[in-house]
Amino acid sequence: MSIDSKNVAAIIIGNELLSGKIVDQNAVYLARELRSLGLDLQRIVIIPDDVKHISDEIVYCRGKYDLIFTSGGVGPTHDDVTMAGIAEAVGKPLIQHPELTRLLKEIYRGVTSTQMAMALVPEGIELLYTEGLRVPVLHFDEIYILPGIPELFVKKFEAIKERFRESPYYLKKIYFSNDEITVAEDLKTTLKRFPNILLGSYPILHQPDYKMIITIESKDKIYLEEAVQSLTNLLPKQRITKIE
Repeated sequence: MSIDSKNVAAIIIGNELLSGKIVDQNAVYLARELRSLGLDLQRIVIIPDDVKHISDEIVYCRGKYDLIFTSGGVGPTHDDVTMAGIAEAVGKPLIQHPELTRLLKEIYRGVTSTQMAMALVPEGIELLYTEGLRVPVLHFDEIYILPGIPELFVKKFEAIKERFRESPYYLKKIYFSNDEITVAEDLKTTLKRFPNILLGSYPILHQPDYKMIITIESKDKIYLEEAVQSLTNLLPKQRITKIE
């Protein structure tokens, strides 16, 4: 009954995130977008701007996840070491990519050696050109390399996201005016009857009409409706505020 999805890992890179100087926005955006595309995000990690950390994480994720997205560490400064980390992980040397070199010279008149370092990428990397992007998205096999600046991250992901689209997840929400503990057994029973749903329950504070939201997800719409009906039959009707 279950419908498989590609599973995904997100590697968010930046010392500034680990120190609290900057609040990460890209992971939340990516999680929502991937779910809307029918993909299953299973791992998010935040790691420092360090070649070994990046390499170790890429090595760990390759073979375990169908897709890997990285965020950050692709600029011209000393701490932009994502490319070096990926190169180490995939066993390829860094090369001065001729097409990226050409683009940098076109964008930056009188390009400096520091700026030119942005054309150093793992050998074998591919360039994805799409409408609206002056600089392509870079990827190596299942690894898609995106910038850390949220506006650029969104722009680049939006440009390539349709290539990943799969059958969608369907979602139902049950708003319930009692505490989680009162429905724990009903949730267990429902999950036992319908093991291929994604079932969640979330306490809500300071809402006069409900105290929790129960979410049920599946890629099979009929299976989802059957699970929702089964659960609502178990719950006290007077405690269900609404279903949407």
